[in-house]
Amino acid sequence: MALEEVYQRNLHHRTHRAGWLRAAVLGANDGLVSTASLMIGVAAAGKTDFLLTAGLAGISAGAMSMAVGEYVSVRSQNDVEESDRLLEIEHLATDPEGELAELQHIYIARGLTPELALTVAQEMHKKDALAAHLRDELGQHPHTKARPVQAALASALSFTAGGFIPFLGAFAPTLGAKAWSIVGFTIAGLVLTGIVSARTAGSKVLIPTIRVIIGGCLGMLITAVIGQIAHVSGI
Repeated sequence: MALEEVYQRNLHHRTHRAGWLRAAVLGANDGLVSTASLMIGVAAAGKTDFLLTAGLAGISAGAMSMAVGEYVSVRSQNDVEESDRLLEIEHLATDPEGELAELQHIYIARGLTPELALTVAQEMHKKDALAAHLRDELGQHPHTKARPVQAALASALSFTAGGFIPFLGAFAPTLGAKAWSIVGFTIAGLVLTGIVSARTAGSKVLIPTIRVIIGGCLGMLITAVIGQIAHVSGI
């Protein structure tokens, strides 16, 4: 099989999407739930004059927070990977025989005979010892490498897109209609998010979608109760 064909076959797997998929799904879901919960809480507190302002402020602040938080988190993961890479370079320079034996034991643990494992380890060392250790010892792969800028952008954009779905409900004519419209738009958005994330990840649709809907509804319910308490208390 030609290398190009192998590459094309690997594109059908979903692992290479891990770097941005988690950030995008988290961002969209958080945008839906946090914006809807905020607006439901404001509506339950009777502060309808501030509903649109609260929604826009929530979307803007949330998107920036998600982007910064995702960048810092993923960048920290990059730093750990780079630290491990430098440490592995040092080990290969100071104790190449020990590193070869270590790689041999890894292959033995995966099912190869000691003789075959040694041969494979030697061949790996001849080609690219560092790449072999990063891949087989530390689990670092180019297609799953953390990408902080990509993750931050995916998180911010998906949060904004998710946040504007419940925001549409604020344009209903009455307070009751606003609240139910926000809930309705949010549930529809949660269903869409669950389906898209499941399809993108290549998993079954029903259970992940139900999980997303239940979590979102609980968030809105809890915030509505808090808003109602605030309204009754005159806060």
